[in-house]
Order: sequence, then C-alpha cells, then structure tokens
Amino acid sequence: MGRIRALFNSKQNGILNIYFTAGYPGLNDTETIIRTLTKAGVDVIEVGMPYSDPMADGPTIQQSSSRAIKQGMTVDLLFRQVTKARQHSDVPLLLMGYLNQMMQYGMEQFVNKSVSAGIDGLIIPDLPLDIYEKEYLDLIRQSGLDMVFLITPQTVEERIRYIDSLSTGFIYMVSDASITGAKSGISLKQIEYFKRIEAMELKNPRLIGFGISNAETFDKACQYANGAIIGSAFIKALEKSDTDLEGSIFEFIHSIRKPATV
Repeated sequence: MGRIRALFNSKQNGILNIYFTAGYPGLNDTETIIRTLTKAGVDVIEVGMPYSDPMADGPTIQQSSSRAIKQGMTVDLLFRQVTKARQHSDVPLLLMGYLNQMMQYGMEQFVNKSVSAGIDGLIIPDLPLDIYEKEYLDLIRQSGLDMVFLITPQTVEERIRYIDSLSTGFIYMVSDASITGAKSGISLKQIEYFKRIEAMELKNPRLIGFGISNAETFDKACQYANGAIIGSAFIKALEKSDTDLEGSIFEFIHSIRKPATV
C-alpha cells in the first residue's frame, strides 16, 4: 500500500498538506524544509517544481518560483534533493508542476526519476484529462505513483465524476475560481460548494486548497473535507525566516495546528 493511501486509511480528518517551492528561499533548502516539516507533524508535503509560466499560481508562489530558477534550481537538482530528503522522512511527498516540464524532461524518464526519488504522487494542473487517460494513465498506474486532479466550484457534476474515476490518492478541491493566494476567509458561497461536493460521496478523499492560510481557515476547511492544503502563507513565512529556517517552519505549523502532546 502506498504512503498516501495508508495516510487516508489511518486518518480521515485534519490532514495538513503543506506546499513549498523547491529551491526557495535558498537553493539548497529543500532537504531542510522537508525534514523540518516532517518533524513538525505535517501529514503531506507538496514540492513545487519552479516554472517560468505557472498558470495556477498567485504572485507569492510565482515570485518564489522565479527566485528559485534564478538561483539555479532545475528538475534534476530537485530530484537529487528529494532523494536525500526521503532518507529523513516517511511523509507522503507530492510533486506539483506543469505538463511542459514533464514533456521536456521526457515523460517516462520523469516518472521513473520520481519513483526512484521517493515521490508518491503528482499534481499537474494543466494536464488534460483525456490526454492523461489515453497517453499516460498506464504509465502512471504501472509506476505506482498517485495522480491528483483538481476540481473547482465551476466543475460540473459529470466532470467531477470523471475526475474521481481517474484520480488516485485524493482530489484537490480548489476553494474558488482564482489563482493561489491567501484570502480573508471562507465565504458562505464556498461552504455551499464544499457541502455539494461532500454530498456526492466521491470514492476519493478530498483536500481543500487555495486561500487556506491560518488556523481558522484550516479548521473550517476540515469540517467539509479530509483536510486542507496551505501554500502561499507558508511561502511568506519562509520569506521572513532570515537565519532561522527551522524555527520559522515550526512556528508556522504550530500556528495552524498545535503540536500533539504525549
């Protein structure tokens, strides 16, 4: 059984997924961030592959991606860093990136490298479902990687069912139809959307992302899904980390969810 499925089998609610951009704030911080997030009790770690044209990312993640690229981050370096980090973490690791990055690298080579590095799943927002099903589904399924697809408030029921049939691991519920970034809170309209998806009783568990930035929005999202994804707010915390990267990470995670007590 894969790490992602094992996680959702053992924990049905309150799952905290943290996103960060590889190579940010420092080029060689990836291993430290993964190791520290693991120590802090994060359930899932989502590693962003820096990209020059990120369609789904807001200004904060775009800036972190641009800086990482300028500092020398590449897909090969990312794989080397994740391979080292995996020695210190058994937390499910996801790669989030774009189809062009995979195609430039070579799809089969990218998948094989992901597996050997200890990656558990992929999130590729611009990968068309029909292309995935026709051209890449067999490759991904045979590799053992999970494929996570996104739904939005505008996604119609028929398509949601289709996404549910192709997804493994979990479904990424985009909280609203916008780019990533912290919002002021969760609206009644968003809650109606969460309830509508909950009532569909999909086969995959669900994590809510986009606009989850603090304990209040995390707890609210967990009322309507298995957990939530935090990205931009964490990137901002890393931006302010100065010389104490590990301390900043612990402080941020504990502001979202208090550490477990023995």
